[in-house]
Amino acid sequence: MLKTRVITAIVLLTILLAVLFVLPPIYLGGFFLLLLMASAWEWSRLILPNQPWLAYFYASACLLIIAGLMLLHQPLGPFALMFFASIFWLLIAPLMLSRGLKINLKKWSAPYFILGLVLLPATWFSVMFLREIGLLFLLSTMALVWIADIGAYFVGKAIGKRRLAPEISPGKSIEGAVGGLVLCYIYAGLCTFYLAPTLTLFGVWTYRFGWLPMFLMVTALTFLSIFGDLFESQFKRLAGVKDSSRLLPGHGGVLDRVDALIPVMPIAVLLVGFL
Repeated sequence: MLKTRVITAIVLLTILLAVLFVLPPIYLGGFFLLLLMASAWEWSRLILPNQPWLAYFYASACLLIIAGLMLLHQPLGPFALMFFASIFWLLIAPLMLSRGLKINLKKWSAPYFILGLVLLPATWFSVMFLREIGLLFLLSTMALVWIADIGAYFVGKAIGKRRLAPEISPGKSIEGAVGGLVLCYIYAGLCTFYLAPTLTLFGVWTYRFGWLPMFLMVTALTFLSIFGDLFESQFKRLAGVKDSSRLLPGHGGVLDRVDALIPVMPIAVLLVGFL
């Protein structure tokens, strides 16, 4: 299992690095579009597992939403998606997580269905927007999510005792979350100290507002990445499955790998817009 997981991770990393550093930027959009459609396919299967044909329709619907908004050549549409996605993660997702497993997925299938058509395209537009600012700007923002996850995993394994959300995700601990946050502080501080201010979101915020507001922003983004992870865990438990799919051998589904990015990306864009 570990060998399969490592091989899959190496293949994915190789593809990502090639798309980022070797191929023209348009390939990055195509790569993330494939990830988005796979995530949409999995999202639909979690809601309605007995209607597999609908998953292909759902993935196509996400593609059509993106294509339609791009053809309009109006930034208002994508920004509206990112705005509504941000409102959801800041105000509604915490309420849903507080309900634990008391949500009836069959009764709430329609809201979940609509929700995916907002959150997933909003994530794609967010990634593309951050890439327009700069490759390092995008990578440094995404890396914050990965570092939070890595820190939470290893610190949680080492000293984790108090469960963060025992009903939704028993493997996550408060100590792990704090450890991930501290690691993110260190990472953001190093980015700000060693890189030019305009190259990362952390540098821009420090230059504009100071160190304390930057660390507060990092705190918010780190917790949002945890929200994304917990939300998908809740979603899967409500659907009665362990993984969103088996598309990635050893890792589960694509949604399992991008869940923490989904809330962080659109809010990062709004933070840039605020500047």
